[in-house]
Amino acid sequence: MDTSISWLAPAKINLFLHITGRRDDGLHELQTAFQFVDLCDQLQFAPRQDAQIIRTIDIAGISSEEDLSLRAASLLQKVAQERQGVDITLTKYIPMGGGLGGASSDAATTLLVLNKMWSINASEDELAELGRQLGADIPVFVRGHAAWAEGVGEQLTPMEMEECWYLIINAGIHVSTGQMFAYSQLTRNSPQITICPPKPGRFGNVFEPVVRAQHPKIDSVFDWLGNYSDPFLTGTGGCVIAAFADKSSAVEIQSRCPEGMTAYVAQARNTSPLKTQLHTG
Repeated sequence: MDTSISWLAPAKINLFLHITGRRDDGLHELQTAFQFVDLCDQLQFAPRQDAQIIRTIDIAGISSEEDLSLRAASLLQKVAQERQGVDITLTKYIPMGGGLGGASSDAATTLLVLNKMWSINASEDELAELGRQLGADIPVFVRGHAAWAEGVGEQLTPMEMEECWYLIINAGIHVSTGQMFAYSQLTRNSPQITICPPKPGRFGNVFEPVVRAQHPKIDSVFDWLGNYSDPFLTGTGGCVIAAFADKSSAVEIQSRCPEGMTAYVAQARNTSPLKTQLHTG
């Protein structure tokens, strides 16, 4: 396996996000729809013979113990009783704490690539289950197809949706998923809706009012972007998203982005860029 390859870990967009209940174990029942975008982190993997799993670059704010890529590699190594190790080089492009699923995507890429590099040959179902043990979003990245999700996010129904262009605004606010789920006024009893290909932002996101109330800078992004489109929140925040029919429209609004914010233009993908890469690489 060519260790010089940079493997992709794409961001995701939640086109809506509802909490429909809470289980006895404290986890939340969700309804959401995931679509990938071509904004990606990149990972490189170099085999080691000493069974150690090492990250070659430290990531600000993320300890080795919290790093989902390292945890994914360690879990796969343990389950497969694999004696090889790996050096993992992660280059971050997806903003952290933005609701774009970067860490979960990095973990899924790690599972999929090491499964191939270590010749483990675990099935997609097995890798998705390993991913679920680390985070509810990871199975959709392992499966690699846009999907409607229910349960705690692991019950996936593949779906074809319009591959529009997204303008992603990052106000530089790291929003804690744990804190958002713990917020007392969070709506946890949204009525269930019938599976359908949702238009971006149409069904709403229960975290949006919470995030906007807690973070005035993100609230200001909604106010500004609302002049040009219908903005919506992805995941638990804090990136604000707007959908456009073509790239030029998204780029035009990107050029007007207020100072102090970062704007990305990315195209939606129903098939994960990683899945395409794995099939051709």
